[in-house]
Amino acid sequence: IYMKVKYITIEREYGSGGTEIAEKVSEKCDACCFGKEILERAAEKLNISVAEAEEYEESVTNSFLYSVFLMNKIQTADSVDLPIEGRLSVAEHQIITDLASQGSAVFVGHCACESLKKESGVIRVFIKADDEFKQQRAVDIYGINEKDAASVCRRYDKKRANYYAFGTSKKWNDMSNYDMILDSSKIGINGCVNAISALLDK
Repeated sequence: IYMKVKYITIEREYGSGGTEIAEKVSEKCDACCFGKEILERAAEKLNISVAEAEEYEESVTNSFLYSVFLMNKIQTADSVDLPIEGRLSVAEHQIITDLASQGSAVFVGHCACESLKKESGVIRVFIKADDEFKQQRAVDIYGINEKDAASVCRRYDKKRANYYAFGTSKKWNDMSNYDMILDSSKIGINGCVNAISALLDK
C-alpha cells in the first residue's frame, strides 16, 4: 500500500534548476506551485515590502546562533513578542499551511517540509547538481558574471543552509532529511520533472 502523495516540498542548490523543475511539475500535474509567493504574502501580512522581508530573512541567515535564538523564541513565545524576523517566519509557516489546505501543491523553499510535517502525503525532495552545471546556469539564466558564478552559488547555498537550520533545526545538506534526491546535472531538468511528477497524485 503506497501513500497518496498530495504535496511536494523542494529544497535546492542554487543553480540546480529547482524552481524551474517545480513549475514544470505543477503544470504537468495540474497542481499549484508556491515559492516567492510565500514571501510576498508574508510581507503583505506584516505590512512590509518584499525587499524588507528579504532583508529580514538575510539578517536571520547571516548568523546561525541568532537563528537558533529566534527558533527558540518562536517555539516558546507568542508571535507578537517576537522580533520581526521571527514574525516573518511564523507568517510564512501559516501561509504554507493555509495554501496546503486548498489542495495538492508544490512548495519551493521556505522550509515547507517543516510546516507540513504533520500532514500526510508529503514527499520531501532535494535537487542538487555539479558545480559546472550550477555555475553555467547562474551565468545563462540569472545573468551572473562568469568570474563571480562560483562565489555566488556558494553564498546562496550558505544562506539556504542557514535558513533551513533556522526553520527546521536540521542540516540542509543532510540527505537523510529527504525522501528523494535528484541530480539535475545527471538526469536533466526534464528527468527531474518526470521523476517527481510520477509521485504526485493527479
